[in-house]
Amino acid sequence: MRIAVMGGTGRIGGHLITSMLAAGHDVTALARDPAALAAGGADPSATGTTGAETGATSSETRATGAQAGALTVMAGDATDAAAVQATVDGADAVVSALGPRGAKTAGLLGTAAANIVTAMGKSGTRRLICVSAAGAFIAGDPDMGRLIKLILPRLLAQQFADVRAMEAAISATDLDWTLVRATRLVNTPQTGRYRVRPEYAPAGGGKISRADVAHFMLAALTDASWIRARPALAY
Repeated sequence: MRIAVMGGTGRIGGHLITSMLAAGHDVTALARDPAALAAGGADPSATGTTGAETGATSSETRATGAQAGALTVMAGDATDAAAVQATVDGADAVVSALGPRGAKTAGLLGTAAANIVTAMGKSGTRRLICVSAAGAFIAGDPDMGRLIKLILPRLLAQQFADVRAMEAAISATDLDWTLVRATRLVNTPQTGRYRVRPEYAPAGGGKISRADVAHFMLAALTDASWIRARPALAY
């Protein structure tokens, strides 16, 4: 499968790219700094350079192993519609591991989502999987405590607004989308063992590792169970 990835330089993105390449998928990743992707996105130990495309916009590496996939890195930003289009063209699926950044990059997720769905419409790509945040929707969670509902949305108002803008832009389309609502992210190893609940965090679950979020997203690429759905993940 050919997969376009946004947010590959982040920690979820790094796990995703490494796993995708090992599974034999060809990945095209958009990064503001392609060198940062090589250094911190995909696991450097999993790739070996086989050549580079001429020009300033992309480079390619290939993971080791007989069935390993190729990684092409496109220089650009998810808020740049042209860069997103170039990354999405030719892809069988699009995966976004972008996260909200508050004042640092206000409106990143909403803008990126609009660019992604437009690019997918032009390219004919149907499958879209994006990281979202369960916390942005806790007001409607029947199992969440009243105090958390009062405090958390105020502390992260700007970030959560961006998450909701992203979900609104994507869910308004007829694409085969999945919005993966992660709970509090931690940097523990992948377990492959976690709970999944539609819309809201599993009762009593407050965290999930970035590695396990990536694990779920990769599995969802070939599983139709969560198409046009909002699964929430937690231990």
